[in-house]
Amino acid sequence: MTAPILLILDLDETLIHATAAKIREDFDFQVYHYYIYKRPGLTDFLIRCGAHFTLAVWSSASDDYVRAVVGQIFPATLTPAFVWGRSRCTRFRLPELDEQGFASLDYATSYEFAKRLKKVTRRGFDLKRTLIVDDTPEKVTQNYGNAIYIKPYLGMGEDRELAYLADYLLTLKDEANVRTIEKRHWR
Repeated sequence: MTAPILLILDLDETLIHATAAKIREDFDFQVYHYYIYKRPGLTDFLIRCGAHFTLAVWSSASDDYVRAVVGQIFPATLTPAFVWGRSRCTRFRLPELDEQGFASLDYATSYEFAKRLKKVTRRGFDLKRTLIVDDTPEKVTQNYGNAIYIKPYLGMGEDRELAYLADYLLTLKDEANVRTIEKRHWR
């Protein structure tokens, strides 16, 4: 029997929404000065996917923030294969922002942080059996055959994206090579 597919999940605007200013009074928890709103259906999504995939989290946010949030959202019965933050990302320049006059501003305005999947191969994972879910295509452009793009979650209550995504992912759980499957129109 082959190992389960590695399912790497982004954090902000994919699984949760974090904001320094409350958007609703019923936030789920706080990490540092951020109010965290879990995406509707998050726990069910993690449990359903955790039964069929090896789960991991990779965010371009700070490492300590990512670990703190993951510690709050993952059920005690699930342990991610890894929890990575910005230190595992590859920083790259966005020249189009420099051309628009943003170069003199803070480094975050003219740089982006990419998630290069070759880094997971060093941990023994096969890219043919790896998926990455993110709301920001620019962060995973080098992983086109592995990427699934999800609509950003901005903290509003009405959202069924994770339920739809879980249904779709379960159709892929036994695929020998996920890179050959067209995923742009997964909905």
